[in-house]
Parts: sequence; C-alpha cells; structure tokens
Amino acid sequence: MFFKDVIGQQAIKDRLIQEVSEGRIPHAQLLCGSEGVGAFPLALAYARYISCSNPGQTDACGVCPSCVKYNKLVHPDLHFAFPIVKNAKRKRELCDDYIVEWRQLVLNNPYFNLNHWLNEIEAENSQAIIYAKESDEITKKLSLKSSEGGYKISIIWLPEKMHPVCANKLLKLLEEPPKKTVFLLVSEVPEMILPTILSRTQRINIRKIDEACIAETLQSRYGTLQADSLSIAHLANGNFIKALEAIHLNEENQLFFDLFVSLMRLSYQRKIREMKLWSDQVASMGREKQKNFLGYCQRMIRENFIYNLHRKELTYMTIGEQNFATRFAPFINERNIMGLMDELSEAQQHIEQNVNAKMVFFDFSLKMIVLLKQ
Repeated sequence: MFFKDVIGQQAIKDRLIQEVSEGRIPHAQLLCGSEGVGAFPLALAYARYISCSNPGQTDACGVCPSCVKYNKLVHPDLHFAFPIVKNAKRKRELCDDYIVEWRQLVLNNPYFNLNHWLNEIEAENSQAIIYAKESDEITKKLSLKSSEGGYKISIIWLPEKMHPVCANKLLKLLEEPPKKTVFLLVSEVPEMILPTILSRTQRINIRKIDEACIAETLQSRYGTLQADSLSIAHLANGNFIKALEAIHLNEENQLFFDLFVSLMRLSYQRKIREMKLWSDQVASMGREKQKNFLGYCQRMIRENFIYNLHRKELTYMTIGEQNFATRFAPFINERNIMGLMDELSEAQQHIEQNVNAKMVFFDFSLKMIVLLKQ
C-alpha cells in the first residue's frame, strides 16, 4: 500500500509525509475514522514510508529492500495486532496464528471491515477480540532489536476490541516505549478505548472521502461509467467499502433488505406465526451478522424518515431501497422514529450481551406492530 493508493485524504497524507521528512515521528498515533474512509490504508502507507530507505517527496520508492518486503507484508519490523477468535483445538490463540489469512485479506483489498475479516477466518457465531495474551506478544516483538536498523512499527487494528488486560498492559508500553518504536492504532470507535490510552496517543481524525475522489477511483480502477460512478459515490456517503459493495453483487446487503422488507410487512399485517418464523431465520445467522443486520435496519429507518420529509437529496439508498421507500416512508414519522431507533439499539445491545437471539428478534418484531401504527 502506497500513499498514491489511498483514496482522497490528501491533507492527512501531506501531514504524515511532513512528519517523516522533518524527523518528528510521534511514537503513538491514533487514526480515527468511520468504516471505509481509509484509516487502515493510511496507516499501512505511512508505515511503508517510514521504513523506506529512499522515500520521495510524495511516496515511498517502491524498489528498496524494505519496500519489496512491504509488497508481501513480510517486513520483519512491521507487526500487526487485530481481533481474532480463539480456537484451542486448532491452536490459534494469537494474531500470528492468523497472519496468513490477514496478509491475504489486506493484500487483496486494504479497504475492508470487521465482517469481511470474520468471514475470512470463518468466525461463524463467535465475537472477535484482541486477547490479553496478545499484549505479551507485542511487548516481546518490540523489545527485540530492529532487523533493518530502522523503526519497529506496530499497527493495531480496532484497538477498541482489546481485552481490558491487554489494554492496560499496552498502556505501560505506550508510557515507556522502546527506542525507535512507532504505534499506529486504527480505530472506528475511539470512545470505546481506555481514556488513559487516548491521552497517550496523538489523535488524527479522518473524515469521509470526498464523493469526487470515490467517483474518480471507480472510473479509473473499475471502469465504472461516469454517471454510475457519481450515483454510487453519493450513495456511499464517504465510505469506499459501500462503493465497492454497490458495484459488486452483495448477497448480504440483499439478504438484509429482504429481511427488513419482510419484517415490516408482516408486522403491519400482524402475522404473528410468520413473524415467529422470521425471528427463527434471523436467529440462525451468526451473531456478528445479526448485529450488522440491526445496524442496517437503523440506517433504513433513518433514510425512510428523511425520505418522508421530502429531502431526497439527503438520502443514501439503492434503487431497490428507494422503490420500497416510496410506499414505506409514510409510516416512519415524528411519532415513532425515536421509539423505532430505541428498540433497534436495545436489540443490538442484547445481541452483544449474548441474550437468546430468538427471544430478542421475536420481541422486537412484536413491538414493530405497535410502533408502525403510530
């Protein structure tokens, strides 16, 4: 990953390059941005630039020994930590046990989310975290002498997923880091990180990608027609992952849309038996998929509420979602919008707490009957 491969975010690229050129690289930086804005690709390009033997004014050289190793993510001074699912039977308890799958995912496309990663490692129903034991591995790796004589770099993806023990041990390392060590924490939900860790990192807030940059990338890299690329870029709302999903067949999004439409229709018609079957179907999905579905429902409720206010330019829906909204949006109004969002949020919280999924979704579907009539 080079800076040139990072979509948009030119101001942050310039800032990171300037830090290196002026020799004032902070030992701990926190790159914060919502899904799909490119925080992880930026961290990876920055790490390459720091390690490059002959960096240019705008990017790494791409040909030095360091860059050659970065091409396959096998540089001995580059270390990763990321959420995993512990598997005692297969003796997979550390990030390095998943490093082959991790490299494959990152090299295929550095714009990915947690769900993509969980699918890559076949996590199924399990919830991924960065386990306590990982802090010892990070400490051990960074205590070793640099193989190339330069910086040792540790990229921690989604530090908000760290086990509290891991986070507290990392805090000690951040307070007294080994010489020529750089921590790059890439977070989507920084408010979930320990305040003591936040206070010891230099925070960089990464904004949504400009629509023009997304549209240009879709045209140049994927051959999308100009009119289509502009429409997709608007729909993506600064999230390049959403843009990619729009140009590729996305079975999960279609499943979520079908489930949402089905629930709303069944709830409005008060078909209790069918709603129970619907709840069983959703409960059979993995827990991460259930949380993603509830997030999708929240987005659809919000979009339909805005659509009902006749502000279509502020909505971000696919053509299929818009067609449904023309009939469904009138049912989402000032009287029930807060109740609907509260119920969805509560259901999401219950799923995270491992409450019985069949009960959660059936209870939620029953509440929809009342709310949709308001």
